[in-house]
Amino acid sequence: MSTAGTDTASTDLASTNSAAEGYRPRRTLPLRVEAVRQLLRRRTLIAFSVVAGLPVVVWAAFAIGGTPGGRNNTVSFMDVATASGLNFSLAVLFVASGFLLTIPVALFFGDTVASEASWSSLRYLLAAPVPRARLLVSKLLVSLAFSAAAVLSLPAVALAVGTAAYGWKDLSLTTAGSLPPGTAVQRLAVIALYVFVSQLAVAGFAFWLSTVTDAPLGAVGGAVGIVIICNILDAITALGSLRDFLPTHWQYAWADVLQPGHVEWAGMLKGTSVSVSFAIVFFALAFRGFQRKDIVS
Repeated sequence: MSTAGTDTASTDLASTNSAAEGYRPRRTLPLRVEAVRQLLRRRTLIAFSVVAGLPVVVWAAFAIGGTPGGRNNTVSFMDVATASGLNFSLAVLFVASGFLLTIPVALFFGDTVASEASWSSLRYLLAAPVPRARLLVSKLLVSLAFSAAAVLSLPAVALAVGTAAYGWKDLSLTTAGSLPPGTAVQRLAVIALYVFVSQLAVAGFAFWLSTVTDAPLGAVGGAVGIVIICNILDAITALGSLRDFLPTHWQYAWADVLQPGHVEWAGMLKGTSVSVSFAIVFFALAFRGFQRKDIVS
């Protein structure tokens, strides 16, 4: 186990005046290299397989169980899921946005740094020498890209599966009326983008945990656990307006987009501000703590 002084000298060589001639910090650990490394990881393939397979599982459930019907004279997104491919995509996104999509986001961000530490390869990356900030930026951007791909691919795959199964028709609303396919696709794209943005709070917390622990499962599990706790707190109505500061409180604010007439943006703007604020704080904590951390693994 090395001392703090030795680690600082070896891992931050790029910041000293004795850097080798021709050394360029920006050329270390290119994004394409980090992207390929992360893409070939088994957890990446499993995460994308789960996301791509969910629409097929939901379609199979409807095929086996039959056409859904309203309960207690109420209609939900799931009850009109078989009305069209657009309805099916929206129903799948509704099912997954509450918790399932949290898992790949927590996995990509929580595993990225902690896994290097658990393999004892983190110190060798920094001794390459890769500046600490450069290392975090590369891993952060790649995790962000993979998370966006996972979240945004879900409604796209669901739309393809649903259209093949139920046809290309208007989006039937759960209240009254419908939206033409062109308008519905635009609204669905906005919803998918908002769902991704609402996961940024989870991404920030998982990324911060990944820089303070050598256990990848601990970072991923901690991020998922905080989502569960936030959902429990959000269900406690006695907290009143304090729930507005929970990132999960606004996770279904995208429902305001599904209106035939004027679209209400207030809820989505509040949810975006809360999620982005949490993400910025935890990303900043990750960079600040990692710059001063004694890397011994």
